[in-house]
Amino acid sequence: MDFEAVESAARTIKDRTPRDHKVALVLGSGLAPYVDEVPDPISISYSEIPGLPVPRVEGHGARLVSTTIGNGNALVFAGRVHFYEGWSLDEIVFAVRTAITAGCTTVVLTNAAGGCGDGIEAGDLVLLRDHLNLTGQSPLIGPNDERLGPRFPDVSTVYPESLRHLAHEAGDAVGVSLKEGVYAWFTGPAYETPAEVEMARRLGADLVGMSTVPEAVAARHMGAEVVGISLVTNLAAGISEAPLSHREVTDAAGAARVRFTAVVDELLHRLLD
Repeated sequence: MDFEAVESAARTIKDRTPRDHKVALVLGSGLAPYVDEVPDPISISYSEIPGLPVPRVEGHGARLVSTTIGNGNALVFAGRVHFYEGWSLDEIVFAVRTAITAGCTTVVLTNAAGGCGDGIEAGDLVLLRDHLNLTGQSPLIGPNDERLGPRFPDVSTVYPESLRHLAHEAGDAVGVSLKEGVYAWFTGPAYETPAEVEMARRLGADLVGMSTVPEAVAARHMGAEVVGISLVTNLAAGISEAPLSHREVTDAAGAARVRFTAVVDELLHRLLD
């Protein structure tokens, strides 16, 4: 990772959004419209931030918005890039590293996921308790720059219980029940086969998806705390008999938008108090 490139991007954000930001929120597939509803927005296109890659997949968005919520400020990334698009892992985690360099100490990572755990149903909002990296890839492979973080970071508490508790309180406050589970990262872009889903289930996964894990690892590498929230848009292959499609993912995200917005709004208020 080029530390100077990350610093340059962070300076651009600070110059364009003259606020002190404490929290970064990354919006997953189909969830980018949330950014249209935030108060007091200052918007920047990804293409205007040096080094920040622009998503190529429909429904993933491509703009950064600074917002003031309650007593603090947050950076909202409407869209992310994925490994299956051909981006390097350094590029995939560039946004998160930039946000942390710009001052954010907490990162909220959201995604659309397939459900495979017991009691997990389509439409659920699930807090990540832990993750499984089934790709054999890591954003920390290669030379380590100590200005970003240590060579061997501890990842025993990537998604700390204290922040999960705060998220549960936020959900309770708006009448939305949140479940918890383990997220398994696959590279995609093909959806997981029934055998792969069964493997993930036997390893302890409740959710399967194509993002989030590299960003979470990079955030912990830099000392930030992480909240992970999955919107279960479908049951994974082998559990549901229906064919999987990207349209199903975006449609399900749209249907859950009111509940998702309520939970995230309340969580951001609590994180920024």
